Amino acid sequence: MKTLLIGSVVLAVVLAVAASQAPSVAAGGLLHPARHQPHAKTPPNCVEREFPGNGVTLRGWHCRTPGRTRGTVVYLHGIADNRDSSIGVVQRLTTQSLDVVAYDSRAHGASEGDLCTYGYFEKEDLRSVLDTLSPAPLVLIGTSLGAAVALQEAATDSRVSGVIAAEVFSDLETIARDRAPFFLPEPVIAEAFRVVERRAAFAVREVSPVRAAAKIHVPVLLIHGDADVLTGPDHSRRVFAALAGPKQLILVPKAAHNESLRNPTVWTAIDGWLKDVVKRAHRPILE
Repeated sequence: MKTLLIGSVVLAVVLAVAASQAPSVAAGGLLHPARHQPHAKTPPNCVEREFPGNGVTLRGWHCRTPGRTRGTVVYLHGIADNRDSSIGVVQRLTTQSLDVVAYDSRAHGASEGDLCTYGYFEKEDLRSVLDTLSPAPLVLIGTSLGAAVALQEAATDSRVSGVIAAEVFSDLETIARDRAPFFLPEPVIAEAFRVVERRAAFAVREVSPVRAAAKIHVPVLLIHGDADVLTGPDHSRRVFAALAGPKQLILVPKAAHNESLRNPTVWTAIDGWLKDVVKRAHRPILE
């Protein structure tokens, strides 16, 4: 009986300590995604480049089309990813008279920064990158985290001519709760958000692509796999409903998270969409 009592007390202490540490651990998981250094060779038509961010140096590629450029596409990767995932985009779009810029987001790849803020500071980094580019039509292509960054920047930056957003989340609070382990109670999640805000100096509720969507008046193409269980397609549906400008939503059958842009049919649609957006962006100048 005495042994059983001691065991119960030890278990209670362990559970109490675990519960007290859970918000800190959860906050760390949000703020510090796995960092993977880029390993791909720089594509032949690209040069290594450093871009100024908001207090950080961002490292990536600036890729030139062989002929006369019709505009520039900025590629924004997803969580725990880096610029390596842009290679297919670079190869495809530079043959279509488009320059491509791809860089590692803060706290990712070879770029500086220790904390991921899901667009709160990343949109300011993106704005600084756009400051270094020519005023030709600028189109943003983002996937997951990158899609959220693109939409949040497009809401306030008139230089953006259009956005392609794949597997975007509607807001940080919702996606964090969607992905939280089932055994974490709501009080622990709420406290984890408070820890995040203290450590990273940003407001979790301010990270909201769906609220940003209401301020976007340029064309937006949303793409989402209908079999995505990590970021469900309802996230894109909510953003689509909120968008104020021209919009299109493509749901890709049987595609899981980060798989929608592997579909050749989707890229055929993207090619046509890009052609129309770039042409539309040039029209005021020509007229």
